[in-house]
Amino acid sequence: MSYTRLYRRTEGGDLEFREAWHDEEAAQFVVNHGAVGHVSATSTTDDVDAAAAEGLMDAFMAQCAQDGYEDLGKADLWRVVAQFALKTREGTDRDRHLERQAAQALSSHLAWRGLGTVDGSSIGSGKLNIFTTCVDPGKAVSAIKTCLRGATSDFTKLTVAVAPATDPEAFKVRHAPAGARGFSI
Repeated sequence: MSYTRLYRRTEGGDLEFREAWHDEEAAQFVVNHGAVGHVSATSTTDDVDAAAAEGLMDAFMAQCAQDGYEDLGKADLWRVVAQFALKTREGTDRDRHLERQAAQALSSHLAWRGLGTVDGSSIGSGKLNIFTTCVDPGKAVSAIKTCLRGATSDFTKLTVAVAPATDPEAFKVRHAPAGARGFSI
């Protein structure tokens, strides 16, 4: 599946995105767009084979370039980690279920709002970490809290921290449960 996501800043400073992909299984070319942090609008073209999809992707890229959309550089990206405190050091089957459930929910929630992607997850040292790369840390933290409040039963154990992609270990906590101290991966 070919896929691309591009961004531009409006004159007012807001970030907008456009993305397109070819879903070979459904034989569709999909274009999704909107303001970062808000549910996007989607349009599809049906009965698209690989050759037609290549032409549509070329046209999409040309239109994006003309409209000022481009890839963001590392300086515009943020590392955002959603972390759950666990009851055991290495986690349980329930914790692995939470990991799959939360990562899947976040992946969809962030993508449909142009906010970013889930890069992976890990369980260890009594913590479940879900790693994301996002384009707007404030909107990403709000989206993560909203998503995980509805998708998991462990919201009261959630800490969210952000760091610039250019300094990926310089985390600052943006959300933490009452009484939580510090942040480490």
